[in-house]
Amino acid sequence: MTEPDDPDATEPAADRPTIAPFLGALAIISLVVIGIVVFNSGSDEGPTPEQEVGRAVVAQNDALQRDDYADFRLYTCRAQDGDESGVIAGQRASVAENGERYVDGIGEVAITGDDATASVTYHFDKTPDDTVSVDLALVREDGAWKVCSPGPS
Repeated sequence: MTEPDDPDATEPAADRPTIAPFLGALAIISLVVIGIVVFNSGSDEGPTPEQEVGRAVVAQNDALQRDDYADFRLYTCRAQDGDESGVIAGQRASVAENGERYVDGIGEVAITGDDATASVTYHFDKTPDDTVSVDLALVREDGAWKVCSPGPS
């Protein structure tokens, strides 16, 4: 006869916790992560020309809002870059009057060779509900798209 409550007896195998569910979940998560990495690395294509135009518009606006003339010039065509003191003074006057300027959206990008146009919607801090749409001209200079018309001020 066996003793009913023997403290030295080991638990039956069915009552012990097992690591199998944890390892199964870890395997599933690992497969999902590997699938995501493979899916994202399978595309060697870079941004589309339309996306490059959009990035140039946003980057130029960002540089202008930060008063970073060097970055502003990187995204502005040579015909429009102006002199640093004039550009920064104009930007500061615009901010004083209207607040910071934000790009809300970029639509209708049309590219013909090294020229492009983009319909860009902006708003200012002081009037966030009022948007301004501007058709900007861009050119490809030195292998990159650059804004070649002034935005709203």
